[in-house]
Amino acid sequence: MPELIPVLTEKEIHEKVGMVAQQISKDYEHGQLVLIGVLKGAFVFMADLARRLSIPVEIDFIRYASYGDSNFSSGDIRLCSDITTDIQGKDVLVVEDIIDSGLTMATLIKHLKTLHPESIRICAFIDKYERRKIDCQADYVCHSVEGGFLVGYGLDYAEQYRNLPALYHLNY
Repeated sequence: MPELIPVLTEKEIHEKVGMVAQQISKDYEHGQLVLIGVLKGAFVFMADLARRLSIPVEIDFIRYASYGDSNFSSGDIRLCSDITTDIQGKDVLVVEDIIDSGLTMATLIKHLKTLHPESIRICAFIDKYERRKIDCQADYVCHSVEGGFLVGYGLDYAEQYRNLPALYHLNY
């Protein structure tokens, strides 16, 4: 049985998401912001983030796959489900659970640019810079980590642990 080692408590997550939401609300107070959540992992973070924003937003989702049932990216990034919102001329904030290698995010940003938004920024719950393969910087980050395999608060291992209310290092 894998061991779950606490990284962030529910309270710590709540505080970090609130601080990021406050900054985003300030930065986009006069814009037309579209949140695009990256499924499946970002759904919990994006729901909490959206509820904490003090500005109106449109919400959509996109789904890419690269991990499968593994703990590392295969490098084969596939678009599984695209957005349906017209983002032309609008500010886009991509909401991601974790930026790891940067491969998925780079592919996603390249795709979104073809839809001619006014701007694209990235908001990540976790920035895991240890395994970065492509230079990919988030504009808003709740928490940075150097290593370890994380689960909970939307992050999974083989589709398990997403429902945990806090963030844990999975020691298997």
